[in-house]
Amino acid sequence: MTRRVAVVDVGTNSTRLLVADVAPDGTALAEVVRRSRVTRLGEGVDATGRLAPAAMDRVHAVLAEYAALIAQAGARPAVAVLTSAVRDAADGAEFAAAVRDRHGLDARELSGDEEARLAYLGATWNRPRGAPTLVVDVGGGSTELVIGEGDRLRFHVSTQAGVVRQTERHLAHDPPLDHELQALTDDVRRIYAAAVPHPMTYVPQAAIAVAGTATSLAAIDLELEAYDPRRVEGHVLERATCEMLLARMAAMTNAERRALPGLHPDRAPVIVAGAVLLVEALRRFRLQRCEVSERDLMVGTALEIAAG
Repeated sequence: MTRRVAVVDVGTNSTRLLVADVAPDGTALAEVVRRSRVTRLGEGVDATGRLAPAAMDRVHAVLAEYAALIAQAGARPAVAVLTSAVRDAADGAEFAAAVRDRHGLDARELSGDEEARLAYLGATWNRPRGAPTLVVDVGGGSTELVIGEGDRLRFHVSTQAGVVRQTERHLAHDPPLDHELQALTDDVRRIYAAAVPHPMTYVPQAAIAVAGTATSLAAIDLELEAYDPRRVEGHVLERATCEMLLARMAAMTNAERRALPGLHPDRAPVIVAGAVLLVEALRRFRLQRCEVSERDLMVGTALEIAAG
């Protein structure tokens, strides 16, 4: 017998909803509702250390819509996971309390380690157990890098590198200037090098990339006029293709990127940084390609709460 559960991911760049019917033993998961809105909660957090009032208002407006959808679907429990922006902000705990009080959600602030573990659980659910695999979860304020083999995690780290954070730090011009792109790339390389011990870079033999950057790059590669999760799921992105798309998008203005088939217009301002983060992760681990998955932190959280 399945349980209908709801997971809201309050991220640095987007706020997402998953309502799913999940078997407590994790053998089955059927999506009922899935939504995603770019809300940019982490706007300015890297510089100020606090959540901006306008950013919090954007998230609350979306959460009110999601709470209505959750009630309509009859999902219980309803859990909200709060990630990098809330972890980093001095007023993050206050915001989490407001999410709990205003929207009736079980708001949980995840540590970087918890976020990495749940991303791996979701990305590898219902997949064949094979060689050591890297899961790359490029987020708005952090990027999680996880290496596992079957159910066993061999390495995981949550890095202070994300699409909103790195865009705000380095990309001041439209389109970005060459020296800005180089500074962004150098920053990401330094962060990854410090976070990942050199011997671990030889371990993974395959990669799964999850979250908005990876799914957007897959949709652009597929030239999808309308986003189709069934075509995105399992799509293989060659590293060379990601590098080509990065060079192409970095030469565009934000307005030109917004018109790209496959790219949601609201992701256009941060997709260049996202592509750098994914490319550099694959380079760090000497991998030539990754498989893109729609299953990520939300699926991992749904599986865990259904089992509990």
